[in-house]
Amino acid sequence: MPQARETAVYTHGHHESVLRSHTWRTAANSAAYLLGSLEPDMRILDIGCGPGTITADLAALVPHGRVTGVDRAPDILDRARATAAERGLTNVDFAVGDVHALDFPDGTFDVVHAHQVLQHVGDPVRALREMRRVAAPGGLVAVRDSDYAAMTWYPATPGLDDWRDLYDRVARANGGEPDAGRRLKSWALEAGLTDITATSGTWTFSTPQERAWWSDLWAERTLASAYAERAVQGGHATDGQLRAVSRAWREWGTHDDGWFSVLHGEILCRKEV
Repeated sequence: MPQARETAVYTHGHHESVLRSHTWRTAANSAAYLLGSLEPDMRILDIGCGPGTITADLAALVPHGRVTGVDRAPDILDRARATAAERGLTNVDFAVGDVHALDFPDGTFDVVHAHQVLQHVGDPVRALREMRRVAAPGGLVAVRDSDYAAMTWYPATPGLDDWRDLYDRVARANGGEPDAGRRLKSWALEAGLTDITATSGTWTFSTPQERAWWSDLWAERTLASAYAERAVQGGHATDGQLRAVSRAWREWGTHDDGWFSVLHGEILCRKEV
């Protein structure tokens, strides 16, 4: 197996405020562009599976197939296994893995899926080549990533401009690309994929419940997560600046007319037969 070349650091970590967001994700709200292509007997690899909510949804959608979830963080896989067990799924398994060097033979899977992964890796083109390698001839490589520069909100809140600037600096210092969404098609072409359908999708937070949830988790993440630690340790922000950004998130969440949209780039690539 080729040696991994992971150079990026996962910016968010797995603080409770991060997992609150990750466990909210479903196949419906995070992989809708892929679902119409699934068949009941498919073999699926879910890369960067985290707590396994999307993985479990995919397993339920391929009852005669099998889904394997992989993640670089061994501890989060215990959470993913518990998610699958709670749903009574028997066609899913989990393993530690690095998208830069996947421990599977060529052509193993009908679908190779990654959600919010390529923005955090050291070499996204290498990662896509590995995804293409383990996809079966005629199989699919499916990738979705957010694009921080394209996120937009109302009302204008100066502290949220500071948040986006800070996140951008921290993510890039960690070796990632926070504006990955717009780059997916370009990376896929460089990786040798040719049959590419490029689309976009959004998450929108506007109701009182959605605003409270989204603003609270980012307010907490700004103060208590690995992202906060790396912001301070890397010299990108002081504790006082982080507290100001956290207050801005909570303030935005109080606005009755508050609206926040997260843009994602998506690619669905058919491997040549």
